[in-house]
Amino acid sequence: MKQILTSIRAGSAPSQAHGSTRTTPSRGLLRHPRPLAEREALPQVLDASDSAIIVTNEHRCITYVNGGFERMFGYRLADILGRHPSELLIGPHTDSTLLQTIRDSLHVQGRYAGEALVYDQAKQPRWVSMVINASPRPPGQDAPGRTVTVLSDITSTKMHETLQTRVLEGMVNELPLPELMKLVCNEVERIAPDVVASLLSVDAQGRIHPLAAPNLPRFIHQAIDGAPIGPKAGSCGTAAFRGQPVEVTDIATDPLWEDYRDLFLPTGLRACWSSPIKNREGRVVGTFAFYFREPRTPSPLHRRLVEVCLHLCAVAIERDAAHARIHQLAYFDGLTGLPNRALFRSSAERVLDRLRESPTPAALLYIDLDRFKLVNDSQGHAAGDVLLQEIATRLTHGIRARDLVTRLAGDEFALLLVDCPPARAALMAQHTLQAIAQPMEIQGQINVPHASIGVALYPEDGGDIDTLLRHAGQAMTQAKSESRHSLRLFSPEMNRRTQERAALERALRQVIDQRGLALHYQPQLPSTTPGRLYGVEALARWHHPEWGHVPPDRFIPMAEEAGLIQELTHWLLDEVCRQLAEWRATGLVVPHVALNLSARNFHDADFANQVYATLQRHGLAPGDLMLEITESVMMDALPATVANIQALHARGLRLSLDDFGTGYSSLSYLHRLPITELKLDKSFVQDLATSETARALTLSVLSIARSLGMTVVAEGVETEEQRAWLDAQGCPVMQGYLFCRPVPPAQLAEWLGAMTAEL
Repeated sequence: MKQILTSIRAGSAPSQAHGSTRTTPSRGLLRHPRPLAEREALPQVLDASDSAIIVTNEHRCITYVNGGFERMFGYRLADILGRHPSELLIGPHTDSTLLQTIRDSLHVQGRYAGEALVYDQAKQPRWVSMVINASPRPPGQDAPGRTVTVLSDITSTKMHETLQTRVLEGMVNELPLPELMKLVCNEVERIAPDVVASLLSVDAQGRIHPLAAPNLPRFIHQAIDGAPIGPKAGSCGTAAFRGQPVEVTDIATDPLWEDYRDLFLPTGLRACWSSPIKNREGRVVGTFAFYFREPRTPSPLHRRLVEVCLHLCAVAIERDAAHARIHQLAYFDGLTGLPNRALFRSSAERVLDRLRESPTPAALLYIDLDRFKLVNDSQGHAAGDVLLQEIATRLTHGIRARDLVTRLAGDEFALLLVDCPPARAALMAQHTLQAIAQPMEIQGQINVPHASIGVALYPEDGGDIDTLLRHAGQAMTQAKSESRHSLRLFSPEMNRRTQERAALERALRQVIDQRGLALHYQPQLPSTTPGRLYGVEALARWHHPEWGHVPPDRFIPMAEEAGLIQELTHWLLDEVCRQLAEWRATGLVVPHVALNLSARNFHDADFANQVYATLQRHGLAPGDLMLEITESVMMDALPATVANIQALHARGLRLSLDDFGTGYSSLSYLHRLPITELKLDKSFVQDLATSETARALTLSVLSIARSLGMTVVAEGVETEEQRAWLDAQGCPVMQGYLFCRPVPPAQLAEWLGAMTAEL
């Protein structure tokens, strides 16, 4: 016991004889020698420690180990007395320079502290923190004297703190997933040098892809990339398939490796243990494998390592998937998978930057599907989505790798074709039209899609992507307006017209806001009672201080396209009712006012209520208005449109069908809608004197109206011959220049006064 205590104290003076005590003046308790009972209890205290303690003599031979050493390494003191610690602890993957480093440190400093990978009696590795203190060298000796070594197991600390800290730091620093997984492999192989670590990802189609395996040959990465998982797909593919760890102790004989052993055995790898990596939903998203160079099973250290790493890898893979999803949402179209407008712009600018360095032409194709809304309305939005996806596929297949494609919005797409002179641009646009027009089956119906394409050339039509898009869009609009299913190349004239249209729209918005439009009125006269008034039609007029008279057939469609039609209609209703109330107040007899409505007015669910409220505000009755609608309103099956028509009729307002006879489906709707009046289109009236067809169609309209109890108003009567023929055929009401042009309210009052005076 005296020898052990002396060795542990490493160089202190010998203890007092057994049972002796020494008293000194009261100079503090630290000067008293340790009591005998305490000295006898010291071995028990040391045995209770979780740290391993080794005492060696001046010949480096073990003279004492505590109970902690026996528990940590599995050796009994009686079996190792007189042996060197290095014989017990040094293993195949211990740092080869460790012993020399310890000796040099003890020789110079008398102390060593560090970390080391050591092995227990069962040859299982563990990481320890090692502190060695040596007693002073005996006189005349060059080697250190006795040593006391304290070993603390830091395997868990190294796995949890070191490994986890480094991986989490990598996530914080936004390391790409392959680099992060390589870091995991390197750290694992540093902790357990007897393994070769490998991380694979598993995609949604059940195929594996290498993420990191820094010490596996590259040809293995290439060979297994894209391989399917399955019941006999090596350790990793099988683990991913089963969703459970797979231990293969001998690759050479295990049937799971039948398809891969010839690939792996030449590398010297003999065993593999693979564990699936699962996300929060339990889906396998990867595998983590340990390869060994001899047939064997994983050790407890390996199992603890994998337990730590699986969670870290799952977090890293899910984080990467979340980033990828965010990127996908931010830069790709969710329906077609094509780059969205933002990504297309940035990519196109980079392409154009490169083209500016050399005189390389390019072309921007702006593609808009024709009558796409019809597919949505007739077959549903799901069918429309299928159509857009198929168009995206066709556009992608028709371009080269260096070209760019995007879905801009809705049914609009764009292609940027690099190294594309004008002749080839026109040819590519024509080929694109043909590719789009190939029939496709959707929900059991054959669809033949068509498109209109505008082409802008780089650098002639624009030096940046925004200008090219704008000019190609203008050319597309021209193609769609002139002849659908066609292409147009941009010209400066298109840009001029577009700028004029934009200026006109701004001016229209301003004049509506300022209530600067005017109303003119054209009389409608009954043929059976001359000198009487059937009603008047209100027609909007716009006189611009710079452009002069702007015709309604120009600014009304513009108001519809620009979303101004509701505001325009509200003004029109209010002004018509105000004027009619004023005429009534002055004694002027105007039976009713007819006014044209847009189909878009009926899409407002509150429109019927607004009409009725305007009448009430001006003290008028529902019969004081005749609301003229077109066939597009009749054919509109939207619930809001149907509800508005029913509500207007229920409140006593009358509907007139404008331009009757010019469409193809009016007759099928006449018996279903509350129509009280038909307006014979002026194109028939103008041809009455020269066209037998016009006369036959007019007779048909008159016959239909009489059968249904409706009134016919013939528009555009300009000659006495036209009036006489219509009168002879029993047309009840006429209007046109023959009687009176549309005039301001004051002139209409004068005209009515003059007509009354003649009677």
